[in-house]
Amino acid sequence: MIHERPSLWQRVRPHVLVFDAPLLFALALLVALSLVTMYSAGIDYNGRLQDHGRNLLIAFAIMWIAASLPLQWVQRSAVPVYLAGLALLVAVALFGDISKGARRWLDLGVTRIQPSELMKIAMPLMLAWYFQRREGARGWADFVIAGVLLALPVWLIARQPDLGTALLVSAAGLYAIFFAGLSWKVIAGGIVAGIAALPVLWSVMHDYQQHRILMMIDPSSDPLGKGFHVIQSTIAVGSGGIWGKGWTAGTQSHLDFIPERTTDFVFAVFSEEFGLVGNLVLLVVYLLLIGRGLVIAANGANIFARLLAGSITLIFFTYAFVNIGMVSGILPVVGVPLPLMSYGGTAMVTLGLGAGLLMAISRQRKLVQT
Repeated sequence: MIHERPSLWQRVRPHVLVFDAPLLFALALLVALSLVTMYSAGIDYNGRLQDHGRNLLIAFAIMWIAASLPLQWVQRSAVPVYLAGLALLVAVALFGDISKGARRWLDLGVTRIQPSELMKIAMPLMLAWYFQRREGARGWADFVIAGVLLALPVWLIARQPDLGTALLVSAAGLYAIFFAGLSWKVIAGGIVAGIAALPVLWSVMHDYQQHRILMMIDPSSDPLGKGFHVIQSTIAVGSGGIWGKGWTAGTQSHLDFIPERTTDFVFAVFSEEFGLVGNLVLLVVYLLLIGRGLVIAANGANIFARLLAGSITLIFFTYAFVNIGMVSGILPVVGVPLPLMSYGGTAMVTLGLGAGLLMAISRQRKLVQT
């Protein structure tokens, strides 16, 4: 009996088909824009582009691993991952390293980790698992329990203090609760209660958090201090005009008027060099990514898949919306990176994991159909 040796494609095919083609296409476009922008933004930083490329490769590897996971295994891991995240947040509160007045990092000897990043995925994972278990018998008490599950990590993160990450974890959890069927009356009541509680929230904010909000309202009140970031980034965004000043030709960027131009304010560099047209292209790419994510969520095989995919997709939306908003001066500066565009390893890994889980959900749907 003659056994034919499988071709290279036959051997590689099972490992390639884990990817969702439309989602991978949107991510590839975003990575291309990211590398072009980082070359210019990091031109005065030795090794910044190479490090950014390495972070993208690590994120892609994690995406591939996550996309290959069986959805049943992902579902079973929800509770252990959530509990591990909570334990690490408690460890940070007790033993974490203090940097720039905040206790956010945990030193493991060989490396430092920021456990709050884990909760951006662990939170919707846990809530999707919980609502899957309560399918068919869901009442108001279940939403209260879900609120408690969300409040615990958000409180621990807010104490560090880390307003940006607390906002993203809150959003991730609230998206899952909303998709689970939370009543619009409850949502409206929560909005009214939140508005009413603003004076109390203001009184418990740290001074730097209050200053960020005041600078959003009137950055010119401290143009050389706390308002400098916002003023210079909005000048860069506006000076790009329709077509932009050209790649690597941004004056605000390369004369060092834009602080943190490779991280939180990379959108200001992109806007100055590629203008309104470039911004529209970038927004279309994000819309392609978010739109495909929502399609995957709508076609999820079960409640768990739909809630997890919907929440992860809207995490990408929240990242982009908050970052562009703060760079443009319409939201406070809270240290939220632009998805896959900003330099940084931890957020890149989180987003790579999220994209991989979206692909795992898409692949599971295809398996069910066949």
